[in-house]
Amino acid sequence: MSRVIAVYNIKGGVGKTSAVVNLAQLAARDGARVLLWDLDPQGAATFLFRVRPRVKGGGRRLVRGKSDPATLIKGTDHERLDLLPADFSYRNMDLALDATKQPTRSLARVLEGLAGEYDRVFLDCPPAISLASESVFVAADVLLVPLIPSPLALRTFDQLQRFLADSDERAPEVLAFFSMTDGRKRMHREAMERLAAEHPGVLCSAIPAASDVERMAVQRTVLADFAPHGRAARAYEALWAELRERESGATRRGAGPTPAAPAP
Repeated sequence: MSRVIAVYNIKGGVGKTSAVVNLAQLAARDGARVLLWDLDPQGAATFLFRVRPRVKGGGRRLVRGKSDPATLIKGTDHERLDLLPADFSYRNMDLALDATKQPTRSLARVLEGLAGEYDRVFLDCPPAISLASESVFVAADVLLVPLIPSPLALRTFDQLQRFLADSDERAPEVLAFFSMTDGRKRMHREAMERLAAEHPGVLCSAIPAASDVERMAVQRTVLADFAPHGRAARAYEALWAELRERESGATRRGAGPTPAAPAP
Protein backbone atom coordinates (compact mmCIF):
# COMPACT_ATOMS: atom_id res chain seq x y z
CA MET A 1 0.00 0.00 0.00
CA SER A 2 1.35 3.41 -0.96
CA ARG A 3 1.99 5.94 1.77
CA VAL A 4 0.31 9.22 0.83
CA ILE A 5 1.82 12.55 1.91
CA ALA A 6 -0.22 15.65 1.07
CA VAL A 7 1.57 19.01 1.21
CA TYR A 8 -1.19 21.42 2.10
CA ASN A 9 -2.02 24.76 3.65
CA ILE A 10 -5.19 26.84 3.70
CA LYS A 11 -3.01 29.81 2.75
CA GLY A 12 -1.20 30.15 -0.56
CA GLY A 13 2.34 31.35 -1.17
CA VAL A 14 3.90 29.40 1.69
CA GLY A 15 6.21 27.10 -0.28
CA LYS A 16 3.99 24.04 -0.85
CA THR A 17 5.15 23.27 -4.38
CA SER A 18 8.83 23.86 -3.63
CA ALA A 19 8.56 21.43 -0.75
CA VAL A 20 6.61 18.71 -2.54
CA VAL A 21 8.81 18.51 -5.63
CA ASN A 22 12.03 18.41 -3.63
CA LEU A 23 10.71 15.86 -1.14
CA ALA A 24 9.37 13.65 -3.93
CA GLN A 25 12.75 13.72 -5.67
CA LEU A 26 14.55 12.87 -2.42
CA ALA A 27 12.20 9.95 -1.81
CA ALA A 28 12.88 8.64 -5.31
CA ARG A 29 16.62 9.12 -4.83
CA ASP A 30 16.34 6.93 -1.73
CA GLY A 31 15.00 4.13 -3.92
CA ALA A 32 11.23 4.48 -3.49
CA ARG A 33 8.84 4.33 -6.43
CA VAL A 34 7.22 7.75 -6.22
CA LEU A 35 4.19 9.41 -7.78
CA LEU A 36 3.49 13.12 -7.46
CA TRP A 37 -0.09 14.16 -8.21
CA ASP A 38 -0.33 17.87 -8.99
CA LEU A 39 -3.84 18.77 -7.85
CA ASP A 40 -3.36 22.52 -8.20
CA PRO A 41 -4.93 23.93 -11.42
CA GLN A 42 -2.07 26.45 -11.55
CA GLY A 43 0.20 23.47 -12.30
CA ALA A 44 3.41 24.75 -10.74
CA ALA A 45 4.79 21.28 -9.95
CA THR A 46 3.91 20.14 -13.47
CA PHE A 47 5.76 23.17 -14.87
CA LEU A 48 8.85 22.46 -12.77
CA PHE A 49 9.00 18.91 -14.11
CA ARG A 50 8.70 20.15 -17.71
CA VAL A 51 5.44 18.30 -18.33
CA ARG A 52 2.44 19.66 -20.21
CA PRO A 53 -0.38 20.50 -17.74
CA ARG A 54 -3.10 18.42 -19.34
CA VAL A 55 -5.10 15.35 -18.29
CA LYS A 56 -7.08 13.68 -21.05
CA GLY A 57 -10.76 13.84 -20.14
CA GLY A 58 -10.09 16.34 -17.36
CA GLY A 59 -10.52 16.04 -13.62
CA ARG A 60 -14.22 15.19 -13.80
CA ARG A 61 -13.72 11.91 -15.65
CA LEU A 62 -10.77 11.04 -13.44
CA VAL A 63 -12.55 11.36 -10.09
CA ARG A 64 -15.68 9.64 -11.47
CA GLY A 65 -13.62 6.58 -12.40
CA LYS A 66 -14.14 7.10 -16.14
CA SER A 67 -10.40 7.55 -16.82
CA ASP A 68 -7.65 5.08 -15.99
CA PRO A 69 -5.10 7.12 -13.97
CA ALA A 70 -2.28 4.79 -14.99
CA THR A 71 -2.65 5.95 -18.61
CA LEU A 72 -2.42 9.61 -17.58
CA ILE A 73 0.86 9.38 -15.68
CA LYS A 74 3.98 10.93 -17.17
CA GLY A 75 7.62 10.18 -16.49
CA THR A 76 10.02 12.87 -15.26
CA ASP A 77 13.74 13.41 -15.68
CA HIS A 78 14.24 11.71 -12.31
CA GLU A 79 14.50 7.95 -11.99
CA ARG A 80 11.58 6.31 -10.13
CA LEU A 81 9.65 9.60 -9.99
CA ASP A 82 6.42 9.89 -12.01
CA LEU A 83 3.89 12.69 -12.30
CA LEU A 84 0.12 12.77 -12.61
CA PRO A 85 -0.09 16.24 -14.15
CA ALA A 86 -2.23 19.20 -13.30
CA ASP A 87 -5.10 20.20 -15.54
CA PHE A 88 -6.89 23.54 -15.66
CA SER A 89 -10.17 21.67 -15.19
CA TYR A 90 -9.06 21.03 -11.60
CA ARG A 91 -10.32 24.54 -10.90
CA ASN A 92 -13.76 22.91 -10.91
CA MET A 93 -12.69 19.94 -8.79
CA ASP A 94 -15.30 20.67 -6.11
CA LEU A 95 -18.08 20.39 -8.70
CA ALA A 96 -16.59 17.20 -10.12
CA LEU A 97 -16.36 15.64 -6.67
CA ASP A 98 -19.84 16.75 -5.69
CA ALA A 99 -21.22 14.79 -8.64
CA THR A 100 -19.83 11.51 -7.24
CA LYS A 101 -21.58 9.25 -4.72
CA GLN A 102 -18.94 9.66 -2.00
CA PRO A 103 -17.17 12.93 -2.82
CA THR A 104 -14.74 12.97 0.10
CA ARG A 105 -13.51 9.47 -0.80
CA SER A 106 -13.10 9.99 -4.54
CA LEU A 107 -9.41 10.93 -4.54
CA ALA A 108 -8.62 7.95 -2.32
CA ARG A 109 -10.36 5.68 -4.83
CA VAL A 110 -8.22 7.05 -7.67
CA LEU A 111 -5.08 6.30 -5.65
CA GLU A 112 -6.24 2.82 -4.67
CA GLY A 113 -5.93 1.78 -8.28
CA LEU A 114 -2.25 2.77 -8.24
CA ALA A 115 -1.34 1.40 -4.81
CA GLY A 116 0.65 -1.54 -6.14
CA GLU A 117 2.74 0.62 -8.46
CA TYR A 118 4.18 3.13 -5.98
CA ASP A 119 5.71 3.14 -2.53
CA ARG A 120 4.91 6.79 -1.90
CA VAL A 121 2.46 9.27 -3.33
CA PHE A 122 2.87 13.01 -2.83
CA LEU A 123 -0.04 15.39 -3.38
CA ASP A 124 0.55 19.03 -4.27
CA CYS A 125 -2.66 20.62 -3.03
CA PRO A 126 -4.30 23.94 -3.88
CA PRO A 127 -4.92 26.30 -0.95
CA ALA A 128 -8.30 26.80 0.76
CA ILE A 129 -10.73 24.63 2.68
CA SER A 130 -13.04 23.01 0.17
CA LEU A 131 -14.59 19.72 -0.84
CA ALA A 132 -11.38 18.93 -2.70
CA SER A 133 -9.27 19.49 0.40
CA GLU A 134 -11.64 17.34 2.46
CA SER A 135 -11.09 14.58 -0.08
CA VAL A 136 -7.35 15.09 0.29
CA PHE A 137 -7.64 14.70 4.07
CA VAL A 138 -9.34 11.33 3.63
CA ALA A 139 -6.82 10.11 1.06
CA ALA A 140 -3.67 11.19 2.92
CA ASP A 141 -1.76 9.37 5.62
CA VAL A 142 0.20 12.51 6.46
CA LEU A 143 -0.78 16.15 6.01
CA LEU A 144 2.47 18.11 5.76
CA VAL A 145 1.84 21.81 6.38
CA PRO A 146 4.43 24.48 5.48
CA LEU A 147 4.14 27.52 7.74
CA ILE A 148 5.57 30.98 7.29
CA PRO A 149 6.41 32.22 10.82
CA SER A 150 3.93 35.09 10.86
CA PRO A 151 0.75 35.63 12.91
CA LEU A 152 -1.65 35.29 9.97
CA ALA A 153 0.00 32.09 8.70
CA LEU A 154 -0.05 30.56 12.17
CA ARG A 155 -3.73 31.48 12.50
CA THR A 156 -4.55 29.37 9.44
CA PHE A 157 -2.80 26.41 11.08
CA ASP A 158 -5.07 26.78 14.10
CA GLN A 159 -8.08 26.91 11.76
CA LEU A 160 -6.95 23.70 10.06
CA GLN A 161 -6.48 21.92 13.38
CA ARG A 162 -9.98 22.90 14.51
CA PHE A 163 -11.52 21.83 11.22
CA LEU A 164 -9.93 18.38 11.39
CA ALA A 165 -10.90 17.97 15.04
CA ASP A 166 -14.55 18.71 14.22
CA SER A 167 -14.68 16.55 11.09
CA ASP A 168 -16.52 13.24 11.03
CA GLU A 169 -14.08 11.89 8.44
CA ARG A 170 -10.85 10.03 9.03
CA ALA A 171 -8.12 12.53 9.90
CA PRO A 172 -4.52 12.16 8.71
CA GLU A 173 -1.48 12.74 10.90
CA VAL A 174 -0.70 16.46 10.79
CA LEU A 175 2.94 17.56 10.70
CA ALA A 176 4.07 21.13 10.13
CA PHE A 177 7.38 22.72 9.25
CA PHE A 178 8.52 26.31 8.95
CA SER A 179 9.07 27.66 5.46
CA MET A 180 10.62 30.82 4.03
CA THR A 181 12.26 31.59 7.38
CA ASP A 182 14.64 34.43 8.16
CA GLY A 183 16.54 33.98 11.41
CA ARG A 184 17.47 37.67 11.43
CA LYS A 185 13.84 38.60 12.06
CA ARG A 186 12.80 38.60 15.68
CA MET A 187 9.16 37.95 14.76
CA HIS A 188 10.17 34.80 12.88
CA ARG A 189 12.25 33.52 15.80
CA GLU A 190 9.53 34.18 18.35
CA ALA A 191 6.75 32.65 16.21
CA MET A 192 8.79 29.52 15.59
CA GLU A 193 9.59 29.08 19.28
CA ARG A 194 5.98 29.60 20.33
CA LEU A 195 4.40 27.22 17.85
CA ALA A 196 7.02 24.51 18.40
CA ALA A 197 6.31 24.67 22.13
CA GLU A 198 2.53 24.50 21.63
CA HIS A 199 2.32 21.79 18.95
CA PRO A 200 4.20 18.47 19.10
CA GLY A 201 3.55 18.00 15.39
CA VAL A 202 5.90 20.83 14.40
CA LEU A 203 9.10 19.44 12.90
CA CYS A 204 12.53 20.74 13.79
CA SER A 205 13.64 21.24 10.18
CA ALA A 206 12.98 24.66 8.63
CA ILE A 207 13.37 25.88 5.06
CA PRO A 208 15.14 29.24 4.70
CA ALA A 209 14.05 32.08 2.45
CA ALA A 210 16.80 31.38 -0.09
CA SER A 211 17.27 32.61 -3.65
CA ASP A 212 17.92 29.03 -4.78
CA VAL A 213 14.26 28.20 -4.16
CA GLU A 214 13.18 31.09 -6.40
CA ARG A 215 15.63 29.92 -9.08
CA MET A 216 13.79 26.60 -9.34
CA ALA A 217 11.23 28.31 -11.58
CA VAL A 218 14.03 29.45 -13.92
CA GLN A 219 15.88 26.14 -13.96
CA ARG A 220 12.60 24.15 -14.00
CA THR A 221 13.94 21.40 -11.81
CA VAL A 222 14.64 20.48 -8.20
CA LEU A 223 17.42 21.92 -6.09
CA ALA A 224 19.51 18.75 -6.21
CA ASP A 225 20.06 19.34 -9.94
CA PHE A 226 21.57 22.83 -9.76
CA ALA A 227 22.28 23.79 -6.14
CA PRO A 228 22.77 20.53 -4.23
CA HIS A 229 25.03 22.04 -1.59
CA GLY A 230 23.05 25.21 -0.93
CA ARG A 231 21.26 26.04 2.30
CA ALA A 232 17.82 25.27 0.87
CA ALA A 233 18.83 21.88 -0.57
CA ARG A 234 20.39 20.86 2.75
CA ALA A 235 17.26 22.02 4.59
CA TYR A 236 14.99 19.86 2.41
CA GLU A 237 17.29 16.89 2.96
CA ALA A 238 17.02 17.45 6.71
CA LEU A 239 13.24 17.71 6.44
CA TRP A 240 13.03 14.47 4.47
CA ALA A 241 15.31 12.71 6.97
CA GLU A 242 13.09 13.91 9.83
CA LEU A 243 9.96 12.68 8.07
CA ARG A 244 11.55 9.26 7.53
CA GLU A 245 12.61 9.13 11.17
CA ARG A 246 9.09 9.99 12.32
CA GLU A 247 7.70 7.29 10.10
CA SER A 248 10.14 4.63 11.27
CA GLY A 249 9.54 5.63 14.90
CA ALA A 250 5.79 5.25 14.44
CA THR A 251 6.35 1.84 12.84
CA ARG A 252 8.48 0.69 15.76
CA ARG A 253 5.92 1.91 18.26
CA GLY A 254 3.17 0.09 16.37
CA ALA A 255 5.04 -3.23 16.25
CA GLY A 256 4.25 -6.03 18.62
CA PRO A 257 1.60 -6.33 21.32
CA THR A 258 0.47 -3.32 23.28
CA PRO A 259 1.96 -3.39 26.78
CA ALA A 260 -0.53 -4.06 29.56
CA ALA A 261 -1.54 -1.11 31.68
CA PRO A 262 -0.05 -1.11 35.21
CA ALA A 263 -2.33 -2.36 37.94
CA PRO A 264 -3.95 0.40 39.99
